[in-house]
Amino acid sequence: MSHTETFTNWENLVKKQLKTEDIEFVLRKENLEGIEVKPFYNSVQKPLVSLPKIEESTHLVANYHESLEEDVFAFLLKENVENLVEKTIFINNKDLAEHISPADEDQYFSLIDVFDEKIAEINDQLVKELFAKQFKRNICVDISLHQNAGASIYQQLGIALAKTKELSEIYGTDVLNKLIFKIAIGGNYFFEMAKIRAFKLVFNQFSKEVDLNLIPYIFAETSLRNKSVSDSENNLIRSTLELASAMIGGADAVYSNNYQIDNTTENSEEISFKQQIVLAYESIINVFEDASNGSYYIEDITQQIADKSWQFFLEIENNGGYLASLKKGILQEKIYNQAVEEQKWVEQGKIKLIGVNLYPKLEVKKSVEELYNTKEIKPVRWAEMFE
Repeated sequence: MSHTETFTNWENLVKKQLKTEDIEFVLRKENLEGIEVKPFYNSVQKPLVSLPKIEESTHLVANYHESLEEDVFAFLLKENVENLVEKTIFINNKDLAEHISPADEDQYFSLIDVFDEKIAEINDQLVKELFAKQFKRNICVDISLHQNAGASIYQQLGIALAKTKELSEIYGTDVLNKLIFKIAIGGNYFFEMAKIRAFKLVFNQFSKEVDLNLIPYIFAETSLRNKSVSDSENNLIRSTLELASAMIGGADAVYSNNYQIDNTTENSEEISFKQQIVLAYESIINVFEDASNGSYYIEDITQQIADKSWQFFLEIENNGGYLASLKKGILQEKIYNQAVEEQKWVEQGKIKLIGVNLYPKLEVKKSVEELYNTKEIKPVRWAEMFE
């Protein structure tokens, strides 16, 4: 049987299952990314090589708690803890990052953003202080802010490259080996897998432009954008899927923000971390290298996202780079336009949030104008419109 006959048979089977001739209409889904998604795939234009990660298995990162000390390998520290031996430590407190002095055998990573988006500057003193530390990765490029502010996937990745270029121009290309990228993972399951993979492609491409051949260190955390104050159980399901996307996509470390928005308890802290444990120990998805490689769908959207991200990066560069684009208000407006369009989809029910705009359907209490500001990149949760 020829390839064409096999494909036709398969297509006919889909039509029969869906009870329609117009399978394009049923299976094709709109998206705000400008990514073309086919109803089904039987090939991929350009197969990708396996996209490695830096860590052998994805670190499962917990907020530090004394009760976890024996069992947990990787902690997020907000204040100093003495005698943490043979642990991987991620620090997201500026004062702590400046004053801590790791020993040679320790693995310390800084999650402090050295960019100040509000005044469009790099904190040069902080960069130099962090470089003086014996950290595995000293400088964090944070694009979680942009995801939570409503930037599209390709905007997030283009911005990550533009911030990287800004740093390499000031501190030299050696800085590329010292970067850690903090990325927030949203609820579009396969797109978010492709986001991590696409970033590996474009970062590698960028590194080759300066005669290096590097892959990025990716710290992925769950998004706040699609979470609701009054619906913690659904938040828990959403963030579990986000963690799965991150692990399958090939993140080096994952962290779950608390699923109880504005109401963190010791129990919710523990459950938030156990999400990762269940995924890793029962599905073993944290140990595979590029688990989604070979999926025609994910390969295709990975390539599309990578291409669009690179084009957006070049657009930022044509405007003078990341900081110059912020000073001119260009990026704020682009993210604003994307975020507002997304919020309208939530308001219209085209993006579904169970318990917010579906089952039950809450009333709109805040307008788009109240939630967003064209001059500021700030986190906004979709559900704030209804809360």
